[in-house]
Amino acid sequence: MEEKIQTVGVIGAGSFGTAIANLLAHNVDVLLYSRQQDLVHKINETHHHYDVDLSTRITATNDLAEVAQKCTLIFPVVPSTNFREMIKNLAPFLKPYHLLIHGTKGFDLGNLDFDKLEEGVSLSKDQVFTMSQVIRQETVVVRIGCLSGPNLSSEIIEGQPTATVIGSQFNEVIKAGRKVLDSKKFKVFGTHDMLGAELAGALKNAIAIGSGILRGRGMGKNIQAMLITRGLVEMVYIGRAMGSDSKAFIGTAGIGDLVATATSSLSRNFTFGSRLAQGESLSEIMRTMPELAEGVRTIKVMWQLSKFYKIHTPITQMLHAVVFEGFDIDRALEYLISYPYSVDVDFL
Repeated sequence: MEEKIQTVGVIGAGSFGTAIANLLAHNVDVLLYSRQQDLVHKINETHHHYDVDLSTRITATNDLAEVAQKCTLIFPVVPSTNFREMIKNLAPFLKPYHLLIHGTKGFDLGNLDFDKLEEGVSLSKDQVFTMSQVIRQETVVVRIGCLSGPNLSSEIIEGQPTATVIGSQFNEVIKAGRKVLDSKKFKVFGTHDMLGAELAGALKNAIAIGSGILRGRGMGKNIQAMLITRGLVEMVYIGRAMGSDSKAFIGTAGIGDLVATATSSLSRNFTFGSRLAQGESLSEIMRTMPELAEGVRTIKVMWQLSKFYKIHTPITQMLHAVVFEGFDIDRALEYLISYPYSVDVDFL
């Protein structure tokens, strides 16, 4: 298996996909897929994207069949809104021998429309899918993994050190991912709790929006630390309801990713929250952000799951009220500060 990994595929030339491609290029040749023919041409001609130089070992293509034909190991890294469609398009070219390690931190609702979820609807875990579940549903691929952890794209592209977690039930997937990604500045851990790693990576985006709201309101580190800590508890509660245990949430994929995403202006979700708190509307922010803030969709999913499983998630409730219902931010903060928490940590 290891000897066959000569060229690795990356599907998605967004900021994170580009960062992963540049990391992989330290160890292997990379075939980077984009739907945009002009971008493919630009990358191949200039080896430049997102204002950074790309390795000459990266070749761009807009042919999914070529990616599947040349690459046994493929990293799909596209937004959750497009993930199922992309996998359906890729599926005819995939074989059981392929390994897929996705890098998408979000949820899919199958045939349900996020934008049309009404207040009376409550989602169960059977209606909410991680990207690994989408891959299983749509393809013949068995050996699946996920990337999760504190992986801010711009810092990776700049060559700053960080770590990631590859979650998979298959040792060979973790080993293959580590072989092609591990470097002096990118530490790769492994876990067999793929569901936990996926859930932690997705759920933290909502809390990052809340942290950004605090920053946008000019609030300090004390209240930010409280929100991150209590937000982690809500992540654990929802994760348990969806079938994972608590371990993933206190590791690199959980608290590690949460701290990075909920404290950095480089985070799309943190930036979204900050802009919202400064008076911009949901539609305006969504229209002008270059890439999707996954946490916006995640807030709605967390709110729906909380209702179905009767979980006390005051932060999630207030985030939903502020983002989707126009609830006053200052009143939401007053509510959270006065909320009668009685136990600090009760999930260990």
